[in-house]
Amino acid sequence: MVELKHAPKTGDTIAIPGHRVGEHERAGEILEVLGEPGHEHYRVRWEDGRETVFYPSSGDAVVRPAARKSRKR
Repeated sequence: MVELKHAPKTGDTIAIPGHRVGEHERAGEILEVLGEPGHEHYRVRWEDGRETVFYPSSGDAVVRPAARKSRKR
């Protein structure tokens, strides 16, 4: 099981580094969090416009929180 430092939420960006020399990082927006707690996977729209279901597996996924709107009281 992969443990991410930040619990991914809809709107966050997930980035996957290249696994081979010359392979670039790919990033996408999390559109939906799927699965049970502890076994989450994500529907992601990647930078090239493709949408896939992503299952984190190697522990190298980086989640960048989306800018959240603050509530004024």
